[in-house]
Order: sequence, then C-alpha cells, then structure tokens
Amino acid sequence: MAEETRLVRVEERLKIKIGEAKNLQSRSHGSPGTRDVYCALSLDQEEIFRTTTMERTLNPFFGEEFQFEVPRKFRYLSIYVYDRDRHLKQDKILGKVAIKREDLATYHNKEHWFQLRPVDADSEVQGKAHLELALQPQIGQFHPKLTVRIIECSELTIKNGGCDPFATVTVTYSNGKQISKRTKVKKKTVSPRFNETFVFEPELTESKDKDVSHYSIDGGEVGEVIVAVWHASSGMGEQPAFLGEVRVMLRGLQKQPTSPTTAWYFLQPRSAKHRPSKIPNNSTLPGTIPCIGSLRLKIHYTADHVFPSEMYKRLESLLLQSVTVHPITSSAVYILGEIVASKMEAAQPLVRVLVHHEQLVSVMRALASYEISKLTDPTTIFRGNTLVSKMMDEGMRLAGLHYLHCTLRPAMEQVFLERKPCEIDPTRVKDANTIQANLANLKEYVQRVFTAITTSGVRCPPLMCEMFWSLRELAVTHFPYNKEVRYSVISGFIFLRFFAPAILGPKLFDITTEQIDSQTYRTLTLISKTIQSLGNLVSCRGGAGSVCKEEYMECVYREFYTEKHIQAVKQFLELISTSSGSGTIKERPAAFQEEPVVLKEGVMIKRAQGRKRFGRKNFKQRYFRLTTQDLTYSKNKGKEPLCKIPLREILAVERLHEDSFKMKNMFQIVQKQRALYVQASNCVEEKEWIDILTKICQTNSNRLEKYHPSAYINGHWLCCRAALVSAPGCSEVSPGLEAGLKMSLDPDRDLQRIHSLIFTNMPRLETLISACECQAVYGANKVCVLPGDGPPIEDVPSCFKTLASLREIAFTLQQEHRAYSRKLARETKYGSKQAPIGDDNYLHLAAGPGLDASLAKCAYEAESPGRGHTDGSVTSRRIEDSQRKCVDSVDGRYEINDGWLRHCEANNTSRIRGIETDLIRFDNSLTKHGTLRSEKLAERNGNENLENPWNHRRLQDTSSLLKMDGISLSGSLSRKLSNYDNTRKLDEGTLTRRIKDDASDISSNSLSGRGNH
Repeated sequence: MAEETRLVRVEERLKIKIGEAKNLQSRSHGSPGTRDVYCALSLDQEEIFRTTTMERTLNPFFGEEFQFEVPRKFRYLSIYVYDRDRHLKQDKILGKVAIKREDLATYHNKEHWFQLRPVDADSEVQGKAHLELALQPQIGQFHPKLTVRIIECSELTIKNGGCDPFATVTVTYSNGKQISKRTKVKKKTVSPRFNETFVFEPELTESKDKDVSHYSIDGGEVGEVIVAVWHASSGMGEQPAFLGEVRVMLRGLQKQPTSPTTAWYFLQPRSAKHRPSKIPNNSTLPGTIPCIGSLRLKIHYTADHVFPSEMYKRLESLLLQSVTVHPITSSAVYILGEIVASKMEAAQPLVRVLVHHEQLVSVMRALASYEISKLTDPTTIFRGNTLVSKMMDEGMRLAGLHYLHCTLRPAMEQVFLERKPCEIDPTRVKDANTIQANLANLKEYVQRVFTAITTSGVRCPPLMCEMFWSLRELAVTHFPYNKEVRYSVISGFIFLRFFAPAILGPKLFDITTEQIDSQTYRTLTLISKTIQSLGNLVSCRGGAGSVCKEEYMECVYREFYTEKHIQAVKQFLELISTSSGSGTIKERPAAFQEEPVVLKEGVMIKRAQGRKRFGRKNFKQRYFRLTTQDLTYSKNKGKEPLCKIPLREILAVERLHEDSFKMKNMFQIVQKQRALYVQASNCVEEKEWIDILTKICQTNSNRLEKYHPSAYINGHWLCCRAALVSAPGCSEVSPGLEAGLKMSLDPDRDLQRIHSLIFTNMPRLETLISACECQAVYGANKVCVLPGDGPPIEDVPSCFKTLASLREIAFTLQQEHRAYSRKLARETKYGSKQAPIGDDNYLHLAAGPGLDASLAKCAYEAESPGRGHTDGSVTSRRIEDSQRKCVDSVDGRYEINDGWLRHCEANNTSRIRGIETDLIRFDNSLTKHGTLRSEKLAERNGNENLENPWNHRRLQDTSSLLKMDGISLSGSLSRKLSNYDNTRKLDEGTLTRRIKDDASDISSNSLSGRGNH
C-alpha cells in the first residue's frame, strides 16, 4: 500500500501577478510623503523573485508576473513590501502578505486585495524540530521526572546570511520556578543535529555532584516545556536571533506517566505576551491589525497528483481521436474548450499532449477550419478569445522560446545597456526640447528590433512554420479574393502575440534576469507598441495614420511605413508560413543552424576547483552562461570566460548534499577530471539550472550511471567514505528524458490537469449532456444549442457519445484519487516529519464529508501550539487515538448510507421552506408599515428551491439590510436563519459538494483542500 502511494507524484506550479500597493505609510525622514518601493516573493523565508523599484510613491504600480515550478514543500507563500532607503542605506520592510499553502486554492485565478501585516523578528520563523519527551515515575517521589531530548531541527531560517543554531530548553513549574539550559552551537547549517538529552528530576534538595544535563527542583509540578531555537550572532555584544519555539503544556499529566514519545513539531513565533517588551508610542489596541497598506495580487496555483501512465490511457486515446471525429464539434478537444471557462487553462495541457503525440497541427487545422467557416469578415480571423487562438499562443511559446531568445536578446541587451531616453509623449516630458533626441533614440531601437525579427525567418522552428502554413491555407481558401488575408492571419500571431509581449515583459520570457527601471520599462513599452503596429503594415490601406492610436506615435510609424519595410514584412511572413511538406521551404543556412543559442544565464557561486581545504577564497561569485554548445563562467557579464565546459564533456548534473559544505541550493556538474560545485541563489534557480543542464546533456554517450551525492573532502568521499578520487559513484543518477522538443513535456501531468479541468467543470458537462438528451427525445430543431447562448451541437448522437465517455473516464479517474486519498490518510502519521505537530495540516488531510467536526476541533485545540499548548508529544496514546479516530472518520465518509442522505435532504428541504415562509411573512409585515420601501427580501415563489446560490445571496443581503436599517429579527427567525446557514454548510459538506470536494483534491495544493472551502 505504501508503495502504491509513492508512485503518485505531486507537481505544483505557481504564477503570481503583483499588481499594485496602496495607502502605504509615509516616511518620517528623508523624503516625507514618498517611498521607493519594491516587492520580494518568498517561499517561507527564502526569497525567489524581486520586482522593480517604484520610486517616490505611496501607491506603487508594479504589474509584474512571475511563474515557476514549486521545487520543494513550503508552508507559506509570502510577498514582502520593502522601502529602499538611500539615506540609511538599508531596506526597510513595510509589511507582508503571507498565504498558507493550503489556502492558495481559495484565491486561484482570482484578483484580490490583501491587507499588509506588520513584520518583526519574532514572527519570522520557519522550520521544524524533532523532540522526545517523557514523564517517568520515580520511586519514593510524588512527581515523575521529565526527560527532554532535542534530536534535530530542519529547514531553519537564515539570519544575516548564515545560520549557527543552538537550542534552549526551559521548564516552568507550578511554584513559579524556571530551569533553562542550552545545547551546543552547530555551525553553518539550517538542519542541525543536536541529539542532546536533559533530565529534570523532582528532589527536595539540589545535588551538586550530578551531571550537568540533570536538573532538580523541589516539590513543584512541571507546568510547561519551551524549546526555543536561536542563531548565535557572530558580532561582539550581539544578542542571539530568535528562530522559533515549541511550547508543550504538561500541567495535569504528572499522574499519567508515559514512555518516551518522539515527534516532529513546527516551530512557532513567540506570542505577544512572551516577547521582549517593546511597545511603541503609537501602538494599536490589542487584537487589532494596524493599517499599513494593502497589496493587489492575482494568484494562479495548480497542484496535480500524477498517477502512472496506464491510468490515463483511455483519456489520452479519446483526446487523440479528435482529429478523426466529424464534425469537430463532437470531439473531446472541442468540448473541453467549451466547458472550461478559461480557454488558456484548457489550451496549455492540450497543446503539450498533442505535441508529444505529433498531432498538434492536425487538430488545430480541424478546429481552425470550423472557426473560419463561420466568419464573413476576414479582419476578425482569430481575433477573439477562442480555443484555436489560445492553442496557437501556447504552441508558439512551447516551440519558439529558443527562437525568441536568439532573435530578440541581442537587440534587447543593447537597450538595457545604453538606457537611452525614448519618451516622446509631450505630457510625460518635462523639457520639450528633448523630444527630438528621444525620437531618434526610439527609431534606432525600433529599427534594430525590426531588422532582427524580419531577418530571423530562417530560424523559425518547423512546428511554428507548420502551424502558420495551415492557417494561411485555410484563410486563403475561405477568402480567395482577399489578397492581404494570407499575411494578416499570420502577422496577428507572430507580431501581436509572440514578439510584442516578449518585448514588453522580457523577464517573463527569460530574455533577461536583471531588474528593469521605470525609464527602460517605458522604452520597452514604446518599442512593443511600435512593433505590434508594424505587423499590420501588410494589410493597412489608410497609411501610417490608420495604425496610429496616439498622435505622438504617428511620426514613428511614418518612418517605417515605406515600401521597403512592407516588403521586408511580407518576405518574413512568407518564409515562416511555408511547410516542409509543401516542398517550398528554403534550405536553412548551416551558419544559422550552428549558431549557439543562450539557454540560461545568471550569477551563481562556485567552489574553486582543485582546493582541498576550506578558506575565504574557496567560493567565488561568477556569471554563468549556458548555450546550446557549452557552459561558461566569467567574473562579470560580458567579460571573457574564465572557463568553458563543452556540453559533450558533462557526465552528470545532480544535487549536492548540504553536509558537504554546510550550504543550501548546491549542485554539481560532473566532468571526467573533477566535479564543479555551484550554489544557486534559491531553490527555484537551483531546480531550473539542474533541469535544463540535465535535459541538454542527457543524450551524451558517456553519461554516468552512478555518481557521488556528497563532495570529496579530506581524502575521502563524504557519502560512501571511499578514499580514491576515481572511485565509482554510490548513487543512481536521475533518470533522463527524451531529447528535442519533447524533453520538456510531461504528458501524464498534462493529462491529469485535463482530468482536473473536466471534473471541476462537471456541472457544465452535465448541462451539455442534458441538452443532448432533450434533443434526442423531443427533437425540435436540427441544431441543439447549449443553454445560456452556448455553442451549437451539430451532431447530437456523436456529441452525446463523446460527452458520456468523458464523464465515465472522469469518474473512473476520480475513484482512483479517492482511493489514493484514503491510503495517504492511513499512512500519514501525525507527528511525523511529513505531518508535524503544531498546524492543522493533518486535519486538512483527514477532513471532509463525514468527519466528526467536534473531534477535529477537539484534536486541533488539544494539539495546536497556536492555542498555547500541545499535549501530543507527551501522551502517545492521545496521538494514536486521535489519529485512529481521524482515519476511521475518513473511511466513514466513503461508506455513508444513501437512505441517510435522502433523509437529510428531506429535512433540509422542509427547513428551508419554513425559512422561506417566515421571510415572506416578515416582508409583508414590514412592507405594510413602509419600513423597507421598495426592497423585496425574499422570492415570492414558494416552489423555488432556496438552495440556488442566488437565493442564498438574497438571505445574506437580507440580514445585512435589516441590520443597516436598525431592525432586529425575532428570536425564532434568527435561529432559523442560523440553522439554515448551518444546514447549508452540512449539506455542502456531505451532499451537494461531494463532486466538488473530490475535484478540489486534484486542483488544490494538498488532498486536504476540502477543509479550506
């Protein structure tokens, strides 16, 4: 059973857009009234990305988007807001937004304003501690002795660039006495192993000849044990930095001695009453949050539990059959695009699956043919938010990323390096005399980018050429008398949707990793607008003014609206829209095929090769650059390489154990003579470098099968203790992937994402099935339309067959997820390293329909340090009983009797009707006295079911409206409204939301997503 759960992998992806902040507090020094603000995105306390600094504002607009694969487990996604203070030469934290991992699904694909929370050293904690506690009876003593063993800690916070942790154990007694002791300091590690034991014995008198690890106290009962972790500051006179604590309440347990109980605990921040007394003069009232501003974020978070490939064979087969289904509106691909609200969410996994099976062009051609056949105006081709346009976007991004880098990077780097002003908007320029100089700079940059694009046709990837050729042929066939349509159908994609967004957001497309200042960002905006409009040159009949939206941009467009530029655009579009199968594609020069493409670059720290001892000169910061030919590093960007490693000489790329150099995020590039040890800036950068190096070198003929996961130091390998440098490896290398474009694809994960989308949108799928059934039974019209002005169903029988297959496959897969959920709940032990004590994570895992809420609440209150104490570490029986009851509850949720469900539904219906009647009577009485004017508080139709979400919203609006008017509901009606709310929650948890809960198992970050909703 455990082996089956290990076959399921969890793949998480996070995309977050940091929009803007507002109402930030002003400075008290320097430049009062303004701040220089930037944001930092972190996983727990590890910074991943940073925005551009917005200067002299209290309402900064960022508009930056970051996306990445989540490389490790985390508790909180945090966004810190900083003020860059030039006068004090120190950045100050203004506040932060911290979102728990389990709550990310709540904000998925939504824009939300988050209130900033204050930040202090006592609240910035992360990590966990492994402790062993025991109360053991003493012969001749009333109170048992207490044994506390600090085994190890993991994933501690880095303070001031390092972490030298030690732990303190403080035991408080009922008579007010305290005893404290600390462990030894462990240098340069975030995962220290202490393994130190402290014994507290009840004795009437202290014995001076006892071991230093034993402490005696006269007559008092043990009240609480506090284990705190600290960072030993290296500076003279500096106080240790707080890293977190665990508080265990033992009062009342002395009469129940237990054997030693070992468990993992989450480190917690110190509560306000236990912190040092630092009360500012302008402190807020207890329990209130100071108003320090707010931040607008849009979060897109997916967590897929991916099963082995054989689980998705039926779904995969159904999708691949789409190209043979006639009409195309009855295919699984088309139906998926119609039931999912966000076309991009459906297009991304679909494109990747179809590319993996080399069917993308065929399916897109069939979909595009259907879409074009419904048009009468050629200027509207693929201009809407359709599945074809979104699939084209994803296909270009997937196949053309290297082409994009190779084309734009040289010209863009010139813009970043020179930083010439290009502002030509008179309303934005302080000195009007600079407009002409700025215009010349802008024309120069646009010309460079334009030339780079129009001369890059020979490097356009074959897959993109195939897609463009198919669209061009379909457009020309449908609009044979329109001469410009062969160009306009392609230019809209390549200029508007491919090059222009990359110019506007170069960091999002990995063109650069450097911060972009506001002036350069404005330059990129003007270049992007110009390039976007130049794509319309081939179809523009009204001159430069017809493509110009702003008057001040007309002079730029006029410069490029020439026959020479129009011809260059046409030649470029002709070249990229030829197919290798058509026999007209030109031979690509060898120089272009062999030109190296920059895949990734950035600053990292490397260990000096050949050094045998530690020292300050062992680790140096270097600028790394990876191309399709070699890996190089130099002192700074643009300098001559100090070392060049051909890709064919790389034998393996693997992570390096932290115990080698006591440093995080390190990996090794194994060569024939030695290994190059490199440290990335954070866990995301580390994963990206390892992934891309592994993919690009995995076809090397001399690739290793085994490697050493630790370094060779002091004459031996730390992993296997082998003395020879040339000793064979002791661990298997990571498995390789396919080469070429498919190397970045994961069809199993994409199929799981498709399944999640189908199950999440099951109500709309059921609506479509009902529409087909009604058409089959009553047969009023030849064409059936999806309710709500949906798309037409051209062939009802074939569409119904596909819909039924999708529903059956989705339910079958969901049963596998339910079984996996049950197994995982059984195997997860509360207090293990995977589910430490001190959080509601295990309750999230076990919670769901059928779980006893009182049991969950009792277990959480008894074991949550956030409530002041935890008993779980001492009383192992309580942990085991709680775990057993939770697992039994999880089992019970899948064995609920249908008769009981029907009984609950009947009770709910009668109760809701009673509420409805009371509301109508109450409304009538208020209306007679003119209290509520023209508002109607409830639906007059007594037959309408109040379970409709609109009706539930009316109940909420009613309550708030009555409160605003100062009207108090009667006791019976208030109780009925309260009962209705509770009934609705029960109904949602046990009846109507069974399907939705199962869907959240897939789309949320853990199987515990149901507990969050």
